[in-house]
Amino acid sequence: MKKIKTVGVAGAGTMGSALAQKFAQEGFSVVLADKEMRFVENGIKRIKETLNEGIERKIFTPEQVNEIISRIYGSDNLNEFKKCELIVEAIFENLDAKTELFQNLDKVVSHDTILATNTSSFSVTELSNSVSNPERFLGMHYFYHAAKNRLVEIIPGEKTSQDTVKAMKNFAVLSGKDAIECRDSYGFVVNRFFVPWLNEAARLLGEGAATAQQIDNICMKVFSIGMGPFALMNATGVPIAYHAQKTLENFGDFYKVADALKKQAELNKPWDIPQTNEEADDKTLKLVKDRMLGVVFLVCSQLLDENVCGAVEINRGARIGLRWRRGPIDLMKKLGVDEVSRLIKLICGKYSVKFPASVNEKSWEMEYVKLDKFKDKAVITISRPEDMNALNEDIMCQLYEKFDKAEKDNEIKTIFITGEGKAFVAGADIKFFIDNIKANTLNKIVTFTTFGQQVLDKIDKCEKKVIGIINGLTLGGGLELALCCDSILAAPKTVFAFPETGIGIYPGLGGTQRAPKRVGTGLAKYMIYTGDFLSAKKAEKIGLADAVINYEDIPDIIEGTKPLPKGSDKKITDEMFNSYNSVFEKYSVQEILESGNIPAELPPGIGEKLIKKIKKKAPLALITAEKLIDEAKGCESELEKLAYIFSTSDALLGLSSIGKSVEFQGK
Repeated sequence: MKKIKTVGVAGAGTMGSALAQKFAQEGFSVVLADKEMRFVENGIKRIKETLNEGIERKIFTPEQVNEIISRIYGSDNLNEFKKCELIVEAIFENLDAKTELFQNLDKVVSHDTILATNTSSFSVTELSNSVSNPERFLGMHYFYHAAKNRLVEIIPGEKTSQDTVKAMKNFAVLSGKDAIECRDSYGFVVNRFFVPWLNEAARLLGEGAATAQQIDNICMKVFSIGMGPFALMNATGVPIAYHAQKTLENFGDFYKVADALKKQAELNKPWDIPQTNEEADDKTLKLVKDRMLGVVFLVCSQLLDENVCGAVEINRGARIGLRWRRGPIDLMKKLGVDEVSRLIKLICGKYSVKFPASVNEKSWEMEYVKLDKFKDKAVITISRPEDMNALNEDIMCQLYEKFDKAEKDNEIKTIFITGEGKAFVAGADIKFFIDNIKANTLNKIVTFTTFGQQVLDKIDKCEKKVIGIINGLTLGGGLELALCCDSILAAPKTVFAFPETGIGIYPGLGGTQRAPKRVGTGLAKYMIYTGDFLSAKKAEKIGLADAVINYEDIPDIIEGTKPLPKGSDKKITDEMFNSYNSVFEKYSVQEILESGNIPAELPPGIGEKLIKKIKKKAPLALITAEKLIDEAKGCESELEKLAYIFSTSDALLGLSSIGKSVEFQGK
């Protein structure tokens, strides 16, 4: 696989400068070029302003900002791109200008340099014809603000090689992006349904069906979003929406640009959205709701009909790229086939469109756990980055299914388990717990946890070698899953923690039983009582992780071109953790909390902080966790106290207040 260390960004405008910033933040060397140095200087100025805002918000330190800036080299000479393994084009949406740029780049760079267009509207295949080796050409459509928005659409052209796609999927991971792949089709995934959504809002306004403010307010409520279509167009520029919709006219009359949008774009002015207290009546509300939902559902069903992408890509595109709380597929599943059909038929009748075939529950199924095979190795990837890979019923069922398939495959000798995005697994789906506590259906929590234990037990007892490639946040249930692996390999930014006692519960998927076996009773208690976040290096020091590996080495380790790192000898190599181990092996949690004395084993100042931290946890959860650890009766013992702990007031308080400071009552 092609290794990318230096990235070229062609175009230093808003998008190009944001991409240069993001790539530099993630450790890549960047060449930022434009046709004149004044454009480049403006781009770098924009980057510095954004990073300085990050300093004010305590996201970056001044030293980090200086380091990021030092990785960016500005130029007005295309020859500087010779040193790049990848070049991303980020100039304005003009086919002739993009074609000319790629023709010039083709003369400068080596034949295997990957060339990517950030176009949001043009055919990737058509643009690839402007270079001599279209196998190394593809679309990488990033979303505003590219330094902050994690979504990127990967669009192979007709001649793009699988090696190029594979390299860019890996680059997406290394550059901190969540990728969705789709077929080369106008609008790709997100713009294909999002831009007609904007266009339909303009149609409603032009018809006099509702005011811009009413349409915005209704859409914010229906789609659970922070800005309505008119406010969004004002933020990004009305002409951008117009030109994007103009491209989609290739699909037929339904996609024709609304007269009101065309007029507003020609004026080059933002929409007038007078802020009044005028509420829409029920008839207006229903009209706007039905039309706006109907358009999204129709277009998303067309995407599925045309095999542009699957249900997961549509949902993920909306949730990550557009920041919709619920994706279109979520909304369709919630409303059901009959209501979705009614809404789509409404739009089909109005605009003379064929009713799509993909309006059914099977088409809406989403695969969150993927299984790939490389010779005698299987890779199971939990892929729900929009929810930090949080464990829910769907993921548990799919994890069981995929692991069972890999386990029964006689050719498979080693099974890797990893996660996609910022997290390996950031715990369980908290909303599921809260909903069932409030509904007094604790039996559903017990059933889910019981099945979860069966899944993890299957992984734990597998005779094949199971390796966890841990690549991000690994919290609660995620850490319990990692503990089932024979070997835990952690990427540098990985963080491990048991946060449960801080939200009123205890680890219920085997954490109280497997953690002591991995790191010893004392350190297992320390982790569960404090909820401390452990870095990959700290985890290695206590034997929780077998080794720390580089992100860029992960594909080579999985494919076998790089040997597996030697495992940790499980000895605690840190004096501080030795003292923690000693204290928590010697004293009960009750003794630690009730005694006015700081254990002598703890260094001055450290003990006070540690005890203060434990006192903020839920006391019933602490006592229950300690009993489970001390008795060591096996993972099933955690199920016995599950209904009890979730019935406590502390559990509901903690689960409902994540991220906030709470005072537990011990009830």
